[in-house]
Amino acid sequence: MPRRRIHLTDVPLQAAFAALRTELGVPSDFPPEVLAEAERAPLSGAHLDATDIPLFTIDPPTSTDLDQAMHLARHGSGYRVRYAIADVATFVVPGSVLDAETHRRVMTLYFPDTRVPLHPPVLSEGAASLLPDQVRPAALWTIDLDAEGRTTAAEVRRALVRSRAKLDYEGVQKAIDTGAAEEPLALLRVVGELRERLEVERGGISLRVPEQEIVERDGGYELTYRAGVPADAWNAQISLLTGMAAADLMLTYGTGVLRTLPAAPDGAVGRLRRTAHALHIDWPHHVSYAALVRSLDPGVPTHAAFLQECTTLLRGAGYTVFRDGVLPAITTHAAVASPYTHCTAPLRRLVDRYASEICLAAVAGTAVPEWVLAALDALPREMTEGGRRAAAVERACVDLVEAALLKDCVGEVFDGCVVDVDERRPGVGTVQLETPAVIGRVEGEGLELGERLRVRLAQAEVAGPGGGKVRFASA
Repeated sequence: MPRRRIHLTDVPLQAAFAALRTELGVPSDFPPEVLAEAERAPLSGAHLDATDIPLFTIDPPTSTDLDQAMHLARHGSGYRVRYAIADVATFVVPGSVLDAETHRRVMTLYFPDTRVPLHPPVLSEGAASLLPDQVRPAALWTIDLDAEGRTTAAEVRRALVRSRAKLDYEGVQKAIDTGAAEEPLALLRVVGELRERLEVERGGISLRVPEQEIVERDGGYELTYRAGVPADAWNAQISLLTGMAAADLMLTYGTGVLRTLPAAPDGAVGRLRRTAHALHIDWPHHVSYAALVRSLDPGVPTHAAFLQECTTLLRGAGYTVFRDGVLPAITTHAAVASPYTHCTAPLRRLVDRYASEICLAAVAGTAVPEWVLAALDALPREMTEGGRRAAAVERACVDLVEAALLKDCVGEVFDGCVVDVDERRPGVGTVQLETPAVIGRVEGEGLELGERLRVRLAQAEVAGPGGGKVRFASA
């Protein structure tokens, strides 16, 4: 099928996105009193002057809500990571209408036609964003690593910082690959790869599942399978490193909020072993699940199908609050294979603002602010509900774009691969097309996981009761 583009003038699709926001209870515009408060939000708290550190950000080219900026340097025989996180708490007055609105929104939500931010743009894309050549308040982490990349010391303090450059992943990758990167950027690869080796050593898991992505080009939308460059993973390791350091600080301090995931039950791993056998993937008993996952290539259809099945082990992740030195029964995130917390994206995720405040108190040896303690118990429920809404938005948006791309192609035949089979309903599964980048329900006799097959498009409806639903049948 030729590549097709849906244009912004597609009225049924625009209406479908608007209806989706209503259906999912997505907040609309910020109330006037919230905007007014954001405009006059005070910069509070004492901040060290760290504007001499030549920080840089790495984000998609069009991003303006910049949560993190970094600087990497050699330090003795190891490395020093400086990681500045937007200090949102300096702008949000506890108990204010702005504070209440962030608890109503919980997360920034992304639609193809708009973004629904957690904070008013005057903050998230302005005064609080770590934009280049602007002095901004931050929670500045200093994390020292030894020659193998292991953490030897970590602290966080409030500071004023100034990013020197706004970089993007493709540009970073090219600069590093060609040797054009200066040392602070070149060390991203060094430190990133060291941290990846440690992740393997501790049994951590980074699933490389093929992801659908809605891309806006020339006033239209396309669906692609996203294949990140290595710099994506190295950058993620810096964020992961900080989240692990923050969790360790909280556990030592005795108060905190962790991102936790119980270990998968034996039965679930056993099911995956049966799936691997069905897909003809060799999984010797002496090879761990984590090691097997790292050996797979998402570009191979049977491997992609297995990786999709592996996502079932990630279900059950949540937020765990503890205080007064009473640690919870589960303190680790099974996929990270370590204690971990969310603290690096406060412009886009509510819980991170609270995590930063606890870590700042832990390092300073002071009490956690009362406004933080008062909100802790409700955070897991708020974040869970916000996460469900964000996941529903993402899936529904992809469904709608899929349907719009294919609405004139009912009856046509496509090449694909079965990436899931419903054990409770024989003959029903999920197919991943080679092109366009569509993943949808398929019905047919004798579907086999990992099987390559040709499918006929049976349904593609943008509007109406079946809106955003794409269905295939074996051809």
